[in-house]
Amino acid sequence: MSNSFEIGPVQVGSGRLFLVAGPCVIESEAHAVKMADAMQRTASDLGIPFVFKASYDKANRTSVKSFRGPGLKEGVRILGKIARDTGLPVLTDVHEPGHCEVAAEAVDVLQIPAFLCRQTDLLVAAGKTGRAVNIKKGQFVAPWDMSHPVEKVRSTGNERVFLTERGSSFGYNTLVVDFRSLSIMRDLAPVVFDGTHSVQQPSAANGVSGGQPEFIPLLARAAVAAGVDGIFLEVHDDPANAKSDGANALDLKLLRPLLETLLAIQEATHRATLA
Repeated sequence: MSNSFEIGPVQVGSGRLFLVAGPCVIESEAHAVKMADAMQRTASDLGIPFVFKASYDKANRTSVKSFRGPGLKEGVRILGKIARDTGLPVLTDVHEPGHCEVAAEAVDVLQIPAFLCRQTDLLVAAGKTGRAVNIKKGQFVAPWDMSHPVEKVRSTGNERVFLTERGSSFGYNTLVVDFRSLSIMRDLAPVVFDGTHSVQQPSAANGVSGGQPEFIPLLARAAVAAGVDGIFLEVHDDPANAKSDGANALDLKLLRPLLETLLAIQEATHRATLA
């Protein structure tokens, strides 16, 4: 596997499982703060390093009528406040090269959305900020071809890049996970598995995406057993009323038991490797 690095107190690629989690989008300042506090308590209790995530803008929603978030200026203010008040590393999506420097003033990780993973100008702009860059593998991209997005970021001199697997398109409105990709991409950079977008059913619910959240634990367990560096989860305290991606979000009350299981699997896998 390629180089490890730090995001604040979080070691990426060190062999210790870390968590990236939060609501899909900033619904309000109060809700984002509430979610960050709740998940930080859980992560701290379990001793799992934690990066809080939320988007200031969801620019690729299915419908033009869908909620997108508070926008760049207000979203960055909220994310900066969460970072200062909690001490947590914070991650957010960026969709345009011009947003990268602004977002980087407040957050620790710039995330390249899956649909934009080949956008050279965006990848280079994100890399130039010096912030860690998480590239989500496009649903249409072979795992070995993710070497090119990684190279684009590293061409800026920024080595702090990791990849996230979130499933591949399988016919219409369905995603499947090829677990071989986790091993293949770990030769390129540290790899995170997105257990929530992998159960998404894109554009399958009359103008919004559907999902099968009952399979989140199954896929997450398999990914940890396969040896990923981190787990990515969109988490909401009321998925049925979430303003974005509620159909594939993990209910907050299920976070702790899932993480306990994942940590146990990683420990058992580690012991088996040493035996």
